[in-house]
Amino acid sequence: MARGDQIYVMRELLNLNGVYEHHGIDCGDGTVIHYRKPSEIIERTPFATFSRGKPVRKKTYPTTYIPDVVVDRAFSRLGENRYNLLFNNCEHFATWCKTGVSHSQQIKDFIPWIVSSNPAQLETPLDRALQGTDAQQAKAALDRALGQIKVVWDDVQPRYKRARTEAEAWEKVAQTALQRHREDLARAALQRKVSHRKEAEKLEQELQKLATMTETLLRNSLKLKK
Repeated sequence: MARGDQIYVMRELLNLNGVYEHHGIDCGDGTVIHYRKPSEIIERTPFATFSRGKPVRKKTYPTTYIPDVVVDRAFSRLGENRYNLLFNNCEHFATWCKTGVSHSQQIKDFIPWIVSSNPAQLETPLDRALQGTDAQQAKAALDRALGQIKVVWDDVQPRYKRARTEAEAWEKVAQTALQRHREDLARAALQRKVSHRKEAEKLEQELQKLATMTETLLRNSLKLKK
């Protein structure tokens, strides 16, 4: 690792490894600037505080700022307290320092990952993770997981509603076209209706899966109170 590198480590959800990447900027002097957890403030900390004993990897890009500029950009945001999982997380910050573009690939990857997960397979590893874990830390981690699910829910639900609305609207268009003896327009409208209805059905399944995952997390949260 060298001055100006964008570096990252895998952080855990409870005791589950590899849940998300935590990014920062290497200052080249044994310190790292990053959106620190749990304060959610951009801080300069010792390298060991950033890594927590985990392997540290380097993020590479075809074109970046020179190292001194990268570090200067990181210093310019020290003390910032505007963390947002979806729009301004640790990866957004580090990528902005390195390339000038605020981007988080793992957020782009997160939505398709979570909706393709099997909620039924989540309970057992969470049970194991809770064993021997500090209750306060476990609750905080579960709360973060619930917050991440909410991010996905807030993305999927409006699209589900739009798809249903569009399907209903094209149904009305088809009926009107038939009343006017425009079977060609009616067929085209019905094709649009079917397309939107299929999309709505797919999104409804994703919402149901998210609801099930939420129930699983809440059950584990209740176990912390026993």
